[in-house]
Amino acid sequence: MSDQTNNRQDVVQEEPSLSELLQVRRDKLNDLREKGQDPFVITKFDVTHHSDEVKERFEEMEGQSVRLAGRLMSKRGMGKAVFSDLQDNGGRIQLYVRIDDVGEEALAAFKKYDIGDIVGVEGEVFRTKRGEISIKAKTITLLSKSLLPLPEKFHGLTDVEIRCRQRYVDLIVNPDVKRNFVIRSQFIKHVRDFMDARGFMEVETPVLNTISGGATARPFITHHNTLDIDMYMRIATELALKRLIVGGLERVYEMGRIFRNEGMDNRHNPEFTTIELYQAYADFNDMMDLFEDLLSSAAQKILGTYQVEWQGEQIDLTPGWPRLPMHEAVKQYTGLDFMAITSDEEAVAAAKSIGVELPETADKTWGNALYECFDQKVEDKLIQPTFITMHPVDVSPLAKRSPADPRLTERFELFICRSEMGNAFSELNDPIDQRQRFQKQVELRAKGDDEAGMMDEDFLTALEYGMPPTGGLGIGIDRCVMLLTNNDSIREVLLFPTMRPLD
Repeated sequence: MSDQTNNRQDVVQEEPSLSELLQVRRDKLNDLREKGQDPFVITKFDVTHHSDEVKERFEEMEGQSVRLAGRLMSKRGMGKAVFSDLQDNGGRIQLYVRIDDVGEEALAAFKKYDIGDIVGVEGEVFRTKRGEISIKAKTITLLSKSLLPLPEKFHGLTDVEIRCRQRYVDLIVNPDVKRNFVIRSQFIKHVRDFMDARGFMEVETPVLNTISGGATARPFITHHNTLDIDMYMRIATELALKRLIVGGLERVYEMGRIFRNEGMDNRHNPEFTTIELYQAYADFNDMMDLFEDLLSSAAQKILGTYQVEWQGEQIDLTPGWPRLPMHEAVKQYTGLDFMAITSDEEAVAAAKSIGVELPETADKTWGNALYECFDQKVEDKLIQPTFITMHPVDVSPLAKRSPADPRLTERFELFICRSEMGNAFSELNDPIDQRQRFQKQVELRAKGDDEAGMMDEDFLTALEYGMPPTGGLGIGIDRCVMLLTNNDSIREVLLFPTMRPLD
């Protein structure tokens, strides 16, 4: 056994260490500089084509001279000809570097290039005897020297933590990752095109505010030195956008970053992207129509189908999604009929009977009991797209009460595969009612609920000037991209997710 162990140790000792590999690359760079061939002094390379274009248009481009640039991902053969894979924005294409085409000196130089080096290539489009579309190189220019080796070929970069911290390496060595962010970009463009086509105006509102409002969430707090005041990074864009509705901008939307000082998990990141939109003279039913049309049309346009897979489930985004009041959903899944319950005490007891406890900071009311029953017992059962409507007023401080039942509001959330995708209201435009609900938020904050909202006197002043009946909708862009790319973790659809600092 000891001899075998020694033999294995000898093999390990013969392999170059990482520090030795790094030194080899730096030595190559120093040698190039001594010869006056420093790649880092080159400022430009004229690119005429990308790899995907060459492959797609091969029939018409065969025999043409092209100029491509990208990263070397492999090299094969060390005689008078070398094959190499070049990776650019369009994908990968094979290079054929032959001594008869580039010359002995250029071939010798190319053989010293490392995987990861960035080169510019001028050559002829052709197909090899094996049928692979390739570039027969005439000249090769080293444009940037890679001083760190890429992860080795067969295992690649698989550790999620490293992939998220070093997204630049992830994108290089895991080509499928790029698809997530191409789809993200396409979805954001689709959203803007969709809204613009319906007469909405894109606006920008402040990220820094003197109070925290528009949602129930813990804010990030920063300090403005000149004014010597604390400020809050926005947790929503709602109150600013509704001020614009008061001002006569009848259809507005904003897409941008929101910041919430919350935990991190597969569905949450402290900064995330939303679109909030507001339409005067509309209600939450109009918002349901709009949301369904927006998301289903995105799937059809980007993926070419309404059928998607997400979190191990087959999801059907074909328009015509069910609309289910929250109390009916609770009755359907738990058997509790909240519409037959008349008192707060009875509602809390009913919730407790199925194992639902209300948070300590929550008032023991009928509405909070209904919401907690849905949140704890029903939400995780919703797989196919479902609009959950008529939320209790207790958990909807900015939504208009239902004319049929003042305990409820004209509000919905869309759930797909156990995940909330968006939130919408018939917006509350009664300044007296709004002040009372703000006051309840202030009381919750005084009890220690640092996620409760604050009193916004200026917003109340705006409402007193008169806001028309309005429908409002907020959509989580990241969640939608997770759905369209079949990713279970939000970190897979954020180029640079928030990460815990390394020790």
